[in-house]
Amino acid sequence: MARTVPAVNRALDILELFLAEGALAASDITARLGLPRTTVHELVNTLVDRGYLVAEPSAPIRYQLGMRLFELGGVFADRLDLARQAQHAATEVAAACDESVHVAILDGAEVVYIAKVDSTHSVRMVSAVGRRLPAHCTAVGKMLLSALPPEALDARYPDDRPLQPMTPNSITTPAGLRTQLSEIRQAGVAYDDCESNEAVACVAVGVFDHTGRMVAAMSVSVPTVRWTDRRREQWTDLVRTGAAALSRRLGHHDGPPARHRS
Repeated sequence: MARTVPAVNRALDILELFLAEGALAASDITARLGLPRTTVHELVNTLVDRGYLVAEPSAPIRYQLGMRLFELGGVFADRLDLARQAQHAATEVAAACDESVHVAILDGAEVVYIAKVDSTHSVRMVSAVGRRLPAHCTAVGKMLLSALPPEALDARYPDDRPLQPMTPNSITTPAGLRTQLSEIRQAGVAYDDCESNEAVACVAVGVFDHTGRMVAAMSVSVPTVRWTDRRREQWTDLVRTGAAALSRRLGHHDGPPARHRS
């Protein structure tokens, strides 16, 4: 079993007391958790300083949950809704093409798959929800990176740091990545030409929320044995339609897309 940090556990114990109480004094927390009074005051002061608790101007001072927890809960709720809607949209696209469909989000320099529907073909891409891959090696990743402002892209990919390849076709230089991202930005579509898997090609399009921000990307992934120029066009049209449908589910209305916020 992995080791845990006692101070963090105690801080979380304090926060979880508020699941049943709207406000608590330090003395209440001390009594309920059986912790030393000094320890409780230090932990509570830290939580107040970080915005996880707020102090009420009363005697004795009582504490309530702070806005920082509301912000974290909002982010979590948004992602739950995105994953649920993404699964519905991916299912519709997969039904139309019988190829593997994925929806991914950007986390630093990696993509995380939040929804997927497998092809029924015996030869197909194998993947899993929660899997991470280097963003520069995937169609969904390059699509999401294309929406970043220059400073966010520079922070992830400094000019003096080579990119680690996954296959011989992977992009290996920041300059090469920036060139391709510029093209993706203009076209509104990204391709993975066997850059993450030598036997699989992908096409991806961005997904936007109600603010016009790119929050995810949807892709169709196809083994190269079934990938042809004609069908590439068909899959590109299909994933554009699917990504647009998912964007509408998230409240997006057609208009100039906003950049991804890092």
